[in-house]
Amino acid sequence: MKTNEFKKILKPLIEKTIREVLLEEGVLSRVVAEVAKGFQTTLVESKAPKTSAELQKEAEEQAIGKREKIKRLNESAGLGDVFSQAQTIPEKNSNGPLTGVNPHDSGVDITNIQKLASGKWKQLMGNK
Repeated sequence: MKTNEFKKILKPLIEKTIREVLLEEGVLSRVVAEVAKGFQTTLVESKAPKTSAELQKEAEEQAIGKREKIKRLNESAGLGDVFSQAQTIPEKNSNGPLTGVNPHDSGVDITNIQKLASGKWKQLMGNK
């Protein structure tokens, strides 16, 4: 008997046997139920909330780390200490638009914006 003839005989028998086992004996439904049960369980991890002192300490450590990285980067680029004259912004608990901005900050000089537009304000606004 050749292999092709043997496959033609065996394949339908194997398919029928697998169907019977999976459907009639309930194997497939048990597998699906187990998988569904696995999806239903949730993993919950509880952590104690950090105190404000711990949060502040972490923020300070991150700020120091950032300053050190910037300092090393500037030194490697030959720029020196670019931020030596920088002042820290005072922290306030208000929610205003300028919260955290140094009151002595002069801001950005916008006097040259008109020169940029060359008197074409109406065109830029959509009015012709």
